[in-house]
Amino acid sequence: SLLLSSIFFLSSDVSPVLLLLGFISPLWQVSHALPVTSKGPMGDNCVSRAETLLRNVTEKLMDAEIFNGIDCLKQSVELNMETNTDSVCTPKGSTCAGISKSEFNQESCMTSIGEDLHHYYKFLAAYPDPNGLLKALLSNLRELLMKCLSWSLQTEQAAPVSLSPFDERLKLCKVMRGFQVRGITINRAIAYMHSGEHTK
Repeated sequence: SLLLSSIFFLSSDVSPVLLLLGFISPLWQVSHALPVTSKGPMGDNCVSRAETLLRNVTEKLMDAEIFNGIDCLKQSVELNMETNTDSVCTPKGSTCAGISKSEFNQESCMTSIGEDLHHYYKFLAAYPDPNGLLKALLSNLRELLMKCLSWSLQTEQAAPVSLSPFDERLKLCKVMRGFQVRGITINRAIAYMHSGEHTK
């Protein structure tokens, strides 16, 4: 697989279109912090769901209705700093900063991916969206979490409004940019696990 030696970090200056074209690849499923029951290659249905999720996130970043008056592509990236998906999901045999990774722990990778996706689900579910502009993205994310990671999701309540509508949209832009970058990392990890190379 051409993705086995891929680097998991991307520049925040690369446009969503190029990221989408360059990194969407066969995906797999991700998992929650529940016990992992399989350490082999992953199913195609979850591959498709994860691929659709990354595409949806990328498309939303270019949605003029959501980000009217904001040049979202020039905003900073706000990543979820509570997980370490980029490091725990690095393929075995990869070399970073002169250090070669000799093992790959699928359970740790899947758990971190699930925590990342749940983080973004909670943020988006609580975001004020009276026109339903994020509805399809949330539905895709919910399906991936529930059907591929066995997460039990509850309805998220919107947080009290503390930002102006403009600042809310600016915050959404930054979080979505982080979601896209992390989504590409997840894509590559999923492709790696889907290939079955991690079991060899």
